[in-house]
Amino acid sequence: MNKHDHILISLAPRHAENIFAGRKQIELRRRTMHVTPGTLVWVYVTLPIGAIVGRAKVTAIHSAAPGMLWQQFGAVSGLTESEFLGYLDGVAEGMVLVLEDARYLKLPISLEAARGIAAGFHPPQFFVRLDDGHPLAATIIDQASRQRDFHPAYSAAAQSLATSANKITRKHGTSSLLPDSLSIAA
Repeated sequence: MNKHDHILISLAPRHAENIFAGRKQIELRRRTMHVTPGTLVWVYVTLPIGAIVGRAKVTAIHSAAPGMLWQQFGAVSGLTESEFLGYLDGVAEGMVLVLEDARYLKLPISLEAARGIAAGFHPPQFFVRLDDGHPLAATIIDQASRQRDFHPAYSAAAQSLATSANKITRKHGTSSLLPDSLSIAA
């Protein structure tokens, strides 16, 4: 594997959209994630998308009382104050991963494909380390290493996800996974 640590997290489509659009520059957690700056966080977007769609880089880690975290990171959390503090309700300290350089994969790795690579794969509830022995590690990292020219928000993965998300939006009235600038007309 390369010089960075790699982890995989699961996010709801709304939160993934906000990370890749730059509106959400942190990942908020109720428990400590023993990661270091430089770690690459791979993002699995939950159903109805159901795919590993991209990654962001951890630049800093902060632990503090929920109110202090809100004061410092609320504006870049992609959440309302009520959502932010409600998520951390009942914990003395929350954790923030500060993220940068969010990028889509050109070709998302679907849940079915991930299960074909790693038999029995289930999207993580908290997170999973993608170390040298993890079956998905080589596939994800190899695919990403061949994408030196992809744009953070306008890759083929973004277009593919926009198509899927826009179909879901039209059918179910939910929000699109990607910014309106990537919407595909019906």
